[in-house]
Amino acid sequence: MTPRLFFPAAIAIALAALTSSCSTTRPVAPAAPAPVATPEVRTVLERYVSDESPQDELDSLATWTTEDGATWLIATAKSTHRLVVFDADTGKRLRDVGGEGTAAGQFNRPNGIAVYGDYVFVVERDNHRVQVLSLPDFAPVGTFGTKELRSPYGLWLTETEPGELEVYVTDSFMYGKKFDEVPPLAELDQRVRRFRVQFDQAGRLRSSYAGSFGDTSPDAALRMVESIAGDPGNDRLLIADEDRRHESTLREYSFSGKYTGRSLPQDSFGAEAEGVALWSCADGSGYWIAVDQLAPLTIFHLFDRTTLQPRGSFEGETTAHTDGVALHAASTRTFPNGALFAVHDDKSVTAFDLAEVARVLQLSSSCAQ
Repeated sequence: MTPRLFFPAAIAIALAALTSSCSTTRPVAPAAPAPVATPEVRTVLERYVSDESPQDELDSLATWTTEDGATWLIATAKSTHRLVVFDADTGKRLRDVGGEGTAAGQFNRPNGIAVYGDYVFVVERDNHRVQVLSLPDFAPVGTFGTKELRSPYGLWLTETEPGELEVYVTDSFMYGKKFDEVPPLAELDQRVRRFRVQFDQAGRLRSSYAGSFGDTSPDAALRMVESIAGDPGNDRLLIADEDRRHESTLREYSFSGKYTGRSLPQDSFGAEAEGVALWSCADGSGYWIAVDQLAPLTIFHLFDRTTLQPRGSFEGETTAHTDGVALHAASTRTFPNGALFAVHDDKSVTAFDLAEVARVLQLSSSCAQ
């Protein structure tokens, strides 16, 4: 079975048939036990849904542009301990990379992933490390974090100087026989670990540990962490706390590791706050897109880049129970205005046209061109 494709003519027909669902809103049912707000949710149809591979347990996504102008969508596959490479324009599966093990080029429960230039960074929960590989050949370059990381999940990186990176890795170690007990508050200052990474002229990796951070107050401590993303223009990190036993939301930190006291508006999420990505627009404005991991359909909430105020929510017709997302704002062959890619129910990937998201949610015109 080939991926399902929705081309512009098909989209126009589908939208005509779904006028009432695209122009009207519906409330989101509150998730027990805590009541949540009922944001207006609009429908944006997926451009494609890839073939299913439930054995992989897909989690996180990143994109990379090849020399010939194609775009790869690279996913971590936790259960099969590998990376899966898709054609980002069609959803076609192109190749698999790696396999279970501890050697270079092998993985053990890969989770978070990020691309910098021609390097891909992969967090391995059960190898307690971040592995770096070169693109397009996925040749191993090096690893870091093995001495400090206990149960790493997500990562985000930023270039501080040419060839020098600061890498933030969430570390969601837990206690108890079932690993479901949150550590004491005093230990939650280790929820995000920071590393400095450099590549020398020969392409060799050098890294150093730069400490950890995390609020330890009862109201705002990071209890269960995975997704993290940053905005250098506003000195802002948003970190997802998934623990619904307390409050699942995204909390704001500065790049120095200080909690600002701000979170996304209370009761924004009906389920777990999961993937998060920044959509930067041509005029400097933009939106944070945050995953509300609901079923039968994931809800994607948008928040103003600067004020963090809600700016709309949407869902697809298929995408559900999403973990990771990747926002590719650059033009591709199928998506001239960029795309949002999402994991569907751990077994496939889906794509949303950013121009269509902007149109349906009536966003800034600078984000639709």
